[in-house]
Amino acid sequence: MPKTSKTKKKVTKTKSKKVTKSKEIKKVPLKISKTYVPKDTEKYMCEKHKVYFRMKLQEWKKELIKSNNEALYNGSMDDNSISADIVDQASSYTDKNVEMKAINRQIKLISEIDKALIRIKDETYGYCLDTAEAIGLKRLMARPIAKYTITAQEKHEKNEKVHADD
Repeated sequence: MPKTSKTKKKVTKTKSKKVTKSKEIKKVPLKISKTYVPKDTEKYMCEKHKVYFRMKLQEWKKELIKSNNEALYNGSMDDNSISADIVDQASSYTDKNVEMKAINRQIKLISEIDKALIRIKDETYGYCLDTAEAIGLKRLMARPIAKYTITAQEKHEKNEKVHADD
């Protein structure tokens, strides 16, 4: 009987090694040229499309972060110039207020980019969150963070307007 139990252990070890080997297999990331543009003739949201939009979103995010950092740095440099003239102070305050609103908008945009990158990973990117229909390459090229088809987006905006009026 001891021989049989040893055999079972070997089989178990062999199976676990197979499982370990299958876990080690990694997908090699697809590389596309910088001039690549998704085409309607390709299968919708194929691997090339996902790589293209991931790169586009990551580049956009990097630009926004750089822009925000520059705006915050330059804004902090202006703090030293306190004027005695009340009109200059008011003007400076208004400028800073506008700048901070722009930075806040960009922060929200970065959040939307992060959500789009997660949807790419989840394989739900490019499909409407309401209807699960394809959003379409043209719309995604124009607005890579689009979550809805044009029809669903219009419906959401109409609902927002109705609730805003209440």
